[in-house]
Amino acid sequence: MISGTTELLAIVGSPIAQVKSPENFNAWFARHNKNASMIPIDLERDSLGQFVATLRAWRNLRGCVVTVPYKHEIAKYLDALSERARSLACVNVIRREADGTLVGDMVDGDGFINAARRNGFEAHGKRALIVGAGGAGSAIAWSLCEQGVAGLTLADLDAARAQQLAALLATRFPAVATTLQFDSLGAFDLVVNASPAGMAGNDALPVAQEKLATLRAGTLVADVVTTPEITRFLALAHRAGCRIQTGAEMAMGQFGNLGAFMNITPPGA
Repeated sequence: MISGTTELLAIVGSPIAQVKSPENFNAWFARHNKNASMIPIDLERDSLGQFVATLRAWRNLRGCVVTVPYKHEIAKYLDALSERARSLACVNVIRREADGTLVGDMVDGDGFINAARRNGFEAHGKRALIVGAGGAGSAIAWSLCEQGVAGLTLADLDAARAQQLAALLATRFPAVATTLQFDSLGAFDLVVNASPAGMAGNDALPVAQEKLATLRAGTLVADVVTTPEITRFLALAHRAGCRIQTGAEMAMGQFGNLGAFMNITPPGA
């Protein structure tokens, strides 16, 4: 039961109906008798600046999780950013300090790495392909580089966006061979869909179906899409003998990082 003393967290995006974080966090709060609650906020883009101003003044708000499509846009309104959030110009978590200062970080990549390790994948020395160079894709790319991948290939329908991310990573992680072209999936130890392809109502594949035939059995194939949990992309990869990682696994994998950033002990910690 929410009361006047309840400490609130928010998750903001649009659309918001598909997010799982409120039910996961609130179930954990209930089990552990925490007087806290997460609320979903479906926000119009034109109100983003006003929303951030409200966060500063919202005294019983611990912080805010940010989901699509606002991870990039909201970053410019914050008072301080972590190194990776500043470099990538995007955030997916905001902590409100007692004085109203808003601090942003990007932990999508941490969640991805945590989930990948649970699936038996270690990034060091491996070769990875990421399709999608937006907020989630750029965060995953950054974390893979931090973990020492040998090579990283980026692909995006917006070629300029992929080029921009590749240039940033090449400057920050010069030891990682970063490319923008691939003919086959056979060279990769990890293939990630970080694009909207496969979301409910979008049955597209992130790569051409004929290229899926070049997957090596045992490759880890991952998706950031959470609804449906098993996308068409993952189903085809599983049939090809690949290990798969769902978007829900990535989301669950970052709870510990979200909670640590906002000074709470979250689900899965």
